[in-house]
Amino acid sequence: MSEELKQSPVAEAETAESGKKAKAKPRAKGKKKTRTQVPQGRAYIQATYNNTIVTLTDPNGNVLAWSSAGVNGFKGPKKATPYAASVIVKDACEKVADYGLKEVSVFITGVGQGREGALRALNANGLNVLSIKDVTPIPHNGCRPPRPRRV
Repeated sequence: MSEELKQSPVAEAETAESGKKAKAKPRAKGKKKTRTQVPQGRAYIQATYNNTIVTLTDPNGNVLAWSSAGVNGFKGPKKATPYAASVIVKDACEKVADYGLKEVSVFITGVGQGREGALRALNANGLNVLSIKDVTPIPHNGCRPPRPRRV
């Protein structure tokens, strides 16, 4: 019954060639994968007191590339500086170069120092800014205040 078991073709080739392995065929080189072209998109800038984050998306909101100060090697209070914001935007623009992004609508959130720096860097890195919108949330009367202290 053990003689009836079939061996795989690879095992037969190895036994026939006295233990030498059969060479694998070289794979044909395929075309380089091209990214879909996205001429227009959106840029979301989140500038807080502690960090700056830039996200580049297509018009539907699907993320193409993002970058932050921590990813680019900034630590501590340097993360919220205008210089860090310019480095962040440069990094994100390099990542999105394959998509052919040319024009962006900018949505800015937060009150950090990186707001202006990131906006200027977008223009300097070859992206045409179509519109700028501040979407920082503002409370309309906000939370209930704490009760007055009784001393």
